[in-house]
Amino acid sequence: MNFQIHTKDTAPEASRATLDATAKKYGFVPNLYGVLAGSPAAVQAYAGINKALEQSALTPVEQQVVTLTVSAVNRCAYCMGAHSMVAQMIHMPEQILAELRDQRGLSDTKLNALRTLVMSILHHRGWVPEQDLEYFIAAGYTQRHMLDVLTIVALKTLSNYTNHIAHTPLDPQFAPQAWKAQAATGG
Repeated sequence: MNFQIHTKDTAPEASRATLDATAKKYGFVPNLYGVLAGSPAAVQAYAGINKALEQSALTPVEQQVVTLTVSAVNRCAYCMGAHSMVAQMIHMPEQILAELRDQRGLSDTKLNALRTLVMSILHHRGWVPEQDLEYFIAAGYTQRHMLDVLTIVALKTLSNYTNHIAHTPLDPQFAPQAWKAQAATGG
């Protein structure tokens, strides 16, 4: 199945406003949005969740920890490249970004508790063991943070799986952070 990467001119009419808003926000329409635009429901859902996350209790760095952890576990090279660029733009510490890209435990204890929770959610398909929840709470997170984490997991599942099926090519803007999936190295 070959997926078209839509532009504002080729997208279904109901997707065009979302692509316009995306181009205004980012300065271009990322290929993922172009693929999702083939379904107005998909592109609007993705953009809507991203907009809602502006109200997240998680900091921008914490949001990218979740995003990059999900994308690494799901081996989504597109999202790893794109969100590594975002992580740099929001000034995520380089060491944390390198650890996430290498799929290692994080040197920051609180961020590592966040990463551990995300991995537990994915590994246990949402049936997170109590000890992992307690570790997350002990690190200073709350139920609100947990719900925000689940929202990002849902968002990244949509994008990761879309990119897998559509073979979405990495945009040139994200090429400096191109990533190749590797076996997890632990932690």
